[in-house]
Amino acid sequence: MSRNDVSDQTELVIDLPPIPDRVYFTIGEASRLCGVKAHVLRYWEQEFEQLKPDKRRGNRRYYRYQDLIMIRRIRALVHQQGFTLAGAKSRIEEEDTERTEAHNDDSKGMALRDVIRELEQVRKLLTD
Repeated sequence: MSRNDVSDQTELVIDLPPIPDRVYFTIGEASRLCGVKAHVLRYWEQEFEQLKPDKRRGNRRYYRYQDLIMIRRIRALVHQQGFTLAGAKSRIEEEDTERTEAHNDDSKGMALRDVIRELEQVRKLLTD
C-alpha cells in the first residue's frame, strides 16, 4: 500500500469520530460513530455476510469494534468511492480473499522455516 493509498483512506474517515476502546456498541452508537443511519445498518447486515453483530435478548444488536471497522469500510466504498452495494460487496470479498491467501502463504513460509530449523538441528546432532 502506497502513501497515497493511506492518505486517501485517512481522508475518507476524517469526518468520523474516533471509535472508543470498548467491547460492544448499540446500534445507535454504531450509527453515530460510523455516520450511517440505523435502518441502513440493519439492511447492510442482510447484504454483507461479514457484518454480523451479536444479538441478545429482545433481538438487540451489539456491534463489536471490528463490526464498526467493517461498517466504515462499506460506507467509504459506497458513499465516498461511488461503489454500488454489489460492487462494494465484491471488493470486500476480493480483499478478504487476498488477505486470507497472504496469511496462508505467510503461515506456510513460517512452517517451512520451522522444518528447516529442526532439520538443521538434527543434522548438527548427527554430525557431532
